[in-house]
Amino acid sequence: MEKLFHLEWGELFIPTHSMAEILIRGSIMYLGIFLIMRFVMKRQAGSFNLADILLIVIIADAAQNGFSKDYKSVTEGLFLVVVIIGWDFAIDFLAHRSRRFARLVNPPPLLLVRDGKMIRRNLRQELITPDEMMSHLRQQGITKLAEVKRAYMESDGQISVLKAP
Repeated sequence: MEKLFHLEWGELFIPTHSMAEILIRGSIMYLGIFLIMRFVMKRQAGSFNLADILLIVIIADAAQNGFSKDYKSVTEGLFLVVVIIGWDFAIDFLAHRSRRFARLVNPPPLLLVRDGKMIRRNLRQELITPDEMMSHLRQQGITKLAEVKRAYMESDGQISVLKAP
């Protein structure tokens, strides 16, 4: 019964690892995963299917040891969360302040359909099949490709459509 209510306060709050190491590990892992997600997984950002969710869970599990080095205290865990949120804020802040940085972080829209014709090279670049493109158009109430003046893949992975007059 004593073990149920026994608490090691030192282990709970006193870090067992260097806070500088947690800062460096958290920074490297966050920025590394950010770059992978930005340059490799742009299409998946707009919508998540089961495979995308599974991939995110696997990435989180694989990155866990790189982030933490098996820390034990609440202090270290909270500090790592602050580091990750700090980088997220810093990237958003820099993108807001610098046009160059914003272009690096948020790619420009990619033209997928022009005047009712699919741009197959750009579809291939984003691994979108013509059937998937038509599915996106139908979700926006468009049944014929001729109804589309322009369709773009936005930086967040969503597809925006401008209808023909």
